[in-house]
Amino acid sequence: MIDKNRVFRVLQLAGLVGLLAACGPSFAAESDAAGDEIEVVPVRGGVYMLVGGGVNATLQIGDDGVLLVDTMQEDMAEHLLAAVRKLSDKPIRYVLNTSGNPDQVGGNPVIAAAGSTINAGNVAGAIADSTVGAAVVAHENVLTRMSVQDPPPPFEGWPTSTYFFTPTKDVFFNGEAIQLIYQPDAVTNGDSFVYFRRSDVISAGSIFDFTRYPFIDVDNGGTFAGTLESLNNLIDLTVPEDKQEGGTMVIPARGRLCDESEVVEYRDMLTIIGNYIREMIDEGRSLEQVLEARPTLAYDPRYGADSGSWTTDMFVETVYREFTANGSSEQ
Repeated sequence: MIDKNRVFRVLQLAGLVGLLAACGPSFAAESDAAGDEIEVVPVRGGVYMLVGGGVNATLQIGDDGVLLVDTMQEDMAEHLLAAVRKLSDKPIRYVLNTSGNPDQVGGNPVIAAAGSTINAGNVAGAIADSTVGAAVVAHENVLTRMSVQDPPPPFEGWPTSTYFFTPTKDVFFNGEAIQLIYQPDAVTNGDSFVYFRRSDVISAGSIFDFTRYPFIDVDNGGTFAGTLESLNNLIDLTVPEDKQEGGTMVIPARGRLCDESEVVEYRDMLTIIGNYIREMIDEGRSLEQVLEARPTLAYDPRYGADSGSWTTDMFVETVYREFTANGSSEQ
């Protein structure tokens, strides 16, 4: 017997995806950067998106020096450093990490070692110590995660400044207020947004991956519910320009430069998939039956994967197990 409700949902989702695709540039091809190449995308003012090895980093340059948000994978570190040096010969003062994932911290040792720390703080003289690398700033849980790994990553790449008891950490650099804003239990337990307030640019990290379903790292405290909540927080921070286009720019962990409309689409997509899985759980369906029903079907052409380190089935299973562990009606 045909499940009419399921057919209706699939057609409804397919129609939504078709509508989004019809919007043209919203779903344009991703960056052409490939291999060791680093593509530089000017965003606003002194803020740039750097694209290489399939991931993004954020660069801010100005009179005070260079600040980087995330450092890509370990094997991209030298290429990232070379790309930075083409844009500025000022000292690298800060590395801000949005999480402890290898795609965000892999290049920390190389990038930090190439920089120098401002010893006297942002106000009192800005005296640099060239014998000490750039300051590495992240949430305390990033430091904890790196310190307990076996084997641990190089000590030179560990955070040198962390925050834990407050929801934000402030940095003032190149004439701009910059905030790290903690997002509890998102894709990990150590995620932060980095908000460039004057430039109105947000580096969102792995919470917003515009190329796939979010990699919810359960072993490191990640949750589907926390990821959705963090996306809602991201939307609260963004302000669109005319006709919901432009305004606050958002740099995802992967994929092209975005604005609020793409974040809303991504959040809505996850909400729809989550609601569909929850309904099937309430109907008493097993994990195998949910996987067979393909609750992500309408979005798989854009975000799905049948192979690799994070497949569509792995994403669905993670959401299913979280819902069943907590009681689906409570989500």
